[in-house]
Amino acid sequence: MSTGSALLAELIEALRCLPGVGAKSAQRMAFHVLERDRAGARRLAERLGAAVERIGNCRRCRGFSETEICSLCANSGRDASLLCVVESPVDQAAVEVATGFRGHYFVLLGRLSPLDGLGPRELGLDLLAERLREGEVKELIVATNPTVEGEATAHLLSQLAREAGVRATRLAHGVPLGGELEFIDRGTLAHAFGSRQTLT
Repeated sequence: MSTGSALLAELIEALRCLPGVGAKSAQRMAFHVLERDRAGARRLAERLGAAVERIGNCRRCRGFSETEICSLCANSGRDASLLCVVESPVDQAAVEVATGFRGHYFVLLGRLSPLDGLGPRELGLDLLAERLREGEVKELIVATNPTVEGEATAHLLSQLAREAGVRATRLAHGVPLGGELEFIDRGTLAHAFGSRQTLT
């Protein structure tokens, strides 16, 4: 794309690293900050630089943290017997906001995907196994996404839990609240039908 400025072209290309941002969106963002909000762009650049330099991963749960142990892991008011395993920090935030969960987390930072070079080691499963062997965790809540890779990851997590003598549970999948059966895709409906539960 010809912009008349090599630096502007580089900015547009750099913005494309963001998920869901194509050439047109990146161009709109670049033009916006240059035309209307240079102060906002400077603030964004400062915060982005600080975040990249200072935010790492918690040594215990692998979530994002500025300190060696994040505030959730350091919180003695949380239930250490419950450990929820999620694929990403975004999933952790979703569970935290939506459910009132008061246990601890373990963030895989991915899911099993040999084609992408993500195996048990990259997901930190050695660290998770060590944590399960400590004996404090009584229930491992597997909250991986219901994809092929997520299901394979869930299977491996349940094996780890079983080897450590820890109860493993899986998030329920199926018909969404307020959904109508005629509009639900076949795979979701089949999974929900096969996982039906007894009414009490």
